[in-house]
Amino acid sequence: MEYQKSIIEVIRERKSCRTFIKKDIKLDEVKKLEEFINEINSLIDIKARFMLVTREIENNKKTEKLGTYGIISGATSFIVGIMDRQEKKAETFGYNFEKIILFATDLGLATCWLAGTFNRNDFAKKIDLSGNEFIPIVSPVGYPKSKRGILDSMVRTIARSGNRKQWSEIFFDKEPDIPIEKSSIGEYEAALEMTRIAPSASNKQPWRIIRDDHGYNFYIFRTKGYKLRNFDVQRNDLGIAMCHFELTLKELRHKGEWQFIKDNHRSDGFEYVVTWVHV
Repeated sequence: MEYQKSIIEVIRERKSCRTFIKKDIKLDEVKKLEEFINEINSLIDIKARFMLVTREIENNKKTEKLGTYGIISGATSFIVGIMDRQEKKAETFGYNFEKIILFATDLGLATCWLAGTFNRNDFAKKIDLSGNEFIPIVSPVGYPKSKRGILDSMVRTIARSGNRKQWSEIFFDKEPDIPIEKSSIGEYEAALEMTRIAPSASNKQPWRIIRDDHGYNFYIFRTKGYKLRNFDVQRNDLGIAMCHFELTLKELRHKGEWQFIKDNHRSDGFEYVVTWVHV
């Protein structure tokens, strides 16, 4: 399935939402979202999968609830990400989850990445997990309230959700002390800007991109303490950035692919992950 609007428009529209109208998603939108999730599941090349689940169901006259410690209010459905505990490619997980998030945005639905502020046991009860699976990330999905709740506003303020790093802090030309000049990159300007505004845990934006003769090299510049047990949150964040970068270039009809280039490892705190190479 394809996005209906320009992916650049969709990326700009996506905002983290924590205050929802307590209303079920329309059936036709549920169907489209589930079909897209199934398509992602059929193509993903790591031990991971995604599901759409409902927050409250009647079961023997008892209501089952999914806990988010008060961070999310009103949401009745969640996108749930499931991964094998031995799987290390959190960037691929984040890349595919963000595709789903953007598809929901394209449908007019609101979302919010949650990595540490939900009750994993509650969600695990709703899903048939294998012995080695766990749930690293979920996102509420539904219709946003026009006015944010007090807690929602506080969380956005603490995380500085409306702010993003400047180009000179994250995009470099051959070396980390040489910022990329926008005038030198042509169609890549839009792709890098969509990467710059990608969401990340606590808005840390741990990705760094260095352009060289190979292409655009993606690195993690880590923030201490941002790693959940069995899950690399900042590697996941880099996957979100990769998703924005690639989808934008594809919309602009730019041909390229991800490659792993062995000699791109550095010893200055930049942790190499992958390179976008023009083909």
